[in-house]
Amino acid sequence: MIRLVALAMLALIPVVSTAKAEEARRLSADQMTKAVGTDSISVPTPGELFAALAKTEKINWSAQYRGPMPTTYSNRAQIALNLGGLIADGFIAVEAKDGQQVKNIGSDIMKLGKALGVSEQLLSRGNSINEFAEHNEWDTLQAELEATENEVKSSMQSHADQELVILVTLGGWIRGTQVVTGAIVKNYNESAAKVLRQPALVHFMQAKLNEISPELRQEPLVKSMSGQLNGIEKLVSFPGGKAPSVEEVRKVNEAVDKLMTEIESKEPPK
Repeated sequence: MIRLVALAMLALIPVVSTAKAEEARRLSADQMTKAVGTDSISVPTPGELFAALAKTEKINWSAQYRGPMPTTYSNRAQIALNLGGLIADGFIAVEAKDGQQVKNIGSDIMKLGKALGVSEQLLSRGNSINEFAEHNEWDTLQAELEATENEVKSSMQSHADQELVILVTLGGWIRGTQVVTGAIVKNYNESAAKVLRQPALVHFMQAKLNEISPELRQEPLVKSMSGQLNGIEKLVSFPGGKAPSVEEVRKVNEAVDKLMTEIESKEPPK
């Protein structure tokens, strides 16, 4: 599995090469599950989660789309969480080989990026995404989305917005897990379900949230995310070597659904 987090240097900024992306596509669900148990915890991109799922069953990716979401949020923490979710949606559209959807999502990513002050760095990426979508260059689009995510986070890093980088990463993981758990519930598969055993990963993200400034940590939405991650960590702590039941997967899905509802809402928790 790709090591997305250079912990010693840039906290949560992913470093992804096209070659490694292809390597990740060959990893089994069991290998991905074991990967989160190493000393150097990594957060898989939504694309990696989706690739692992696709290896175990055929997915109707277009059925995973969600309705249009607002791009006019005023709270920077909420913008960052939604930006991560939108990047996950981009990977879904690539898996579905839907060029128009890729372009629509790319446009929304640019809007939220502009709201966070990273629009200039994203402009060339947005043009590239549109061009590759026009020509159905799906493998290249996958790599370009990974590069776009990296661009967003690198820009935030340079603007001392490391705390928002954490939220972008968290938003992408939540949306990716929502899609994966929803697909498994509809078509249960033991091999796919094993991907969800991620207690160390969830604990890691909770720890990163605890490191952000007290002011941001007290934001109602961030506070709610942090509190609910404790419960999700318990839900994904399945016994090693044993696949969770469909009902256990359903509980994880319901938990991340609740998080996504709050992230998308124009009236987040108070």
